[in-house]
Amino acid sequence: MTRVLRYAGQAAVLAAFVAAVGFFSGNPSFRHFPEGEALLKVSFTHGGDRKVECRKRTREELAELAANMRSAMDCPRERVELRFEIDLDGVPLYQALLPPTGLAGDGPSRIYERFALPAGRHVLDLRLRDSRRSEGFDHVARKAVEFAAGQSVAVDFRGGDGFIIR
Repeated sequence: MTRVLRYAGQAAVLAAFVAAVGFFSGNPSFRHFPEGEALLKVSFTHGGDRKVECRKRTREELAELAANMRSAMDCPRERVELRFEIDLDGVPLYQALLPPTGLAGDGPSRIYERFALPAGRHVLDLRLRDSRRSEGFDHVARKAVEFAAGQSVAVDFRGGDGFIIR
């Protein structure tokens, strides 16, 4: 009889545990962002132009260098910082100067930003400068995007393809 009570007690404890796990698997409900809003994520890695153009070394300069260092071209490694801007429906949403990574400033620039936006149709103006120019932008895109409530939309950039929205 004590054996039956022991198994019944174990079954009751196990049933209570399963019920608690089942209850807390759906309660309390959790929302990643408020109702009626969508998420815009901007994430890319891109290397800008070199800060200084490569130049050809003279014969005298080459003669002064050690034999293993005699490269005809002198190309400093440092890259320019990227200027990136987003406008949402004609209103500035984000502006940033993205410095190059790496100890010598020769790596790509990186960005990861998130924006909660109201659901609906919006026009995104995306601009990126990755050259030595001081005014204007090298890559410009205008995209009309329909944001559904709870949707997550990603903006990426690839040098040959430009801005990609998924």
